[in-house]
Amino acid sequence: MVRSVVFDVGETLLDDTREFNAWADWIGVPRHTFSALIGIVVAQGRNNAEAFQYVRPGLDLAVERKRREEAGLGEQIDEGDLYPDVRPALAELRRRGVWVGVAGNQTVRAAELLLALDLPVDGLATSGEWGVAKPDPGFFERVIAFAPGEPHEIAYVGDHRDYDVRAASAIGLNTVLVKRGPWGRLWADDPIVREHATWVIDSLAELPQLVRPQVS
Repeated sequence: MVRSVVFDVGETLLDDTREFNAWADWIGVPRHTFSALIGIVVAQGRNNAEAFQYVRPGLDLAVERKRREEAGLGEQIDEGDLYPDVRPALAELRRRGVWVGVAGNQTVRAAELLLALDLPVDGLATSGEWGVAKPDPGFFERVIAFAPGEPHEIAYVGDHRDYDVRAASAIGLNTVLVKRGPWGRLWADDPIVREHATWVIDSLAELPQLVRPQVS
């Protein structure tokens, strides 16, 4: 039985379009060009941060993120960035007695913004707070310590084949790939996903019945 479900953030709970567009504007590249570059590097199995190097070789992402903040153009997360199925799915999981958490590769600032949304969750953390990021096994060890249950009683939900599905599965978690965003759609039928994902879903609305079925 699944006791806990922990969610990735970008392209799982949040539509990242606004943040990608903000970065494109900040580094001075057309939005569609930057989006395409991110898609290319991710499809090659690389970190999406590498897309910046094609536009601004040597760019220090942490420094640029600080400059954005100082210019009043830093990270913004609000209700409009949530996918429509997020609140209903999280609330339904909790109604069925499942512990619900959020843990993704985000900054400390993003954690503050997410907390301000007052999502129906029992816990929220980011890699910036933990000091370790996916796909490092240490991140998922923190997930196991964070969420109630043994590893086989915890499900991790994300959109990325390598950072979410394969990495979480390797440490013994149930894994769920949601088919949205560029990567969830790209890898939905990938053999690695099919081997390591417990479930592949089109919408978070499917999840409550999968992890905690109710008999009518």
